[in-house]
Amino acid sequence: MRTNSRSLRLLFALLAVFAIVAAACGNDDDDDAVGNGNGNGDSDLRVGMVYDIGGRGDQSFNDAAARGLDQAADDFGVDTRDLEPSGTGEDREELLRLLADEGYDLIIGVGFAFEEHIAAVSEDFPDTTFAIVDSVVDAPNVASLTFAEHEGSFLVGAAAALTSESDHIGFIGGVENPLIQKFEAGYVAGAQAVNPDITIDVSYISQPPDFSGFNDPARAREIAASMYENGADVIYHAAGGSGNGLFEAASAAGEPGEVWAIGVDSDQYEIVGETLQPYLLTSMLKQVDNAVYQTIENFVAGEDVGGQTAFDLSTDGVGYSTSGGFIDDITDQLDEFRQQIVDGEITVPDAP
Repeated sequence: MRTNSRSLRLLFALLAVFAIVAAACGNDDDDDAVGNGNGNGDSDLRVGMVYDIGGRGDQSFNDAAARGLDQAADDFGVDTRDLEPSGTGEDREELLRLLADEGYDLIIGVGFAFEEHIAAVSEDFPDTTFAIVDSVVDAPNVASLTFAEHEGSFLVGAAAALTSESDHIGFIGGVENPLIQKFEAGYVAGAQAVNPDITIDVSYISQPPDFSGFNDPARAREIAASMYENGADVIYHAAGGSGNGLFEAASAAGEPGEVWAIGVDSDQYEIVGETLQPYLLTSMLKQVDNAVYQTIENFVAGEDVGGQTAFDLSTDGVGYSTSGGFIDDITDQLDEFRQQIVDGEITVPDAP
């Protein structure tokens, strides 16, 4: 019996060594991985995503894209990998090429700043499908997902004017370029549709090619504090992760109901925390999650996803949130504006 016990102990020890070696070999790829992985492996398809500056956790644009990716991974069983660029974003193209080299079937770039990079990489990888959010790349293997941000911004501009007690509101843009100017143009038009004489302060955090304005909450806080001090009582941001600075400035500028902030892209009331929620009047919803999800869904179904797909008020691609109940008394007026836009009775400008 003593000999058998020693044999069993030796056998168990050998099995443990084999298990450790196998586990180490199986993790070789993970050691070099950057970003997150998901999916249950039910599908053979692999989807990669590269975020804009700020990545997951920006509580806005990138997080909306992440929700669409995660939901698609759960529903369709695709394997996913998502990556975040450096603080200045100079490695966007490098990350796209990394995913293409690794054999991902669909690769999504989140943000207009990917335009030239996806144009280059899609040409070098003609058998790979790419998608870009917020820009158009004219290539047969690229899906371009664009939004009528000016239409959604018109509605929250109207909400700002209907809510303001001082007839003085503000807008903070992350980076002054044609895309973010669409938000400004719609917001101003919506506010002026309610009150042609309203005062509207406009400020941008950074100028191209500096894109740090999408991830600079300290600077947004400083700009917002100045606007509130000068009499604005409602401020809308289109500045990605910088928007947190606006919300903090609102909470420091007055009591709930005295000053307001308006979020963007996601329903930011749901993610700012209980302390800041009383200051979130509404958010302009840009359904990036739906666009990402639908693109993956169509790709999994074998459909050609190339070309441009536009998401506007008529398709519920943009809109506004009602969380908190702060605009319940004006939703009828906002919905009337919405219908007028959909029917073509109001044409919303897409440039200041």
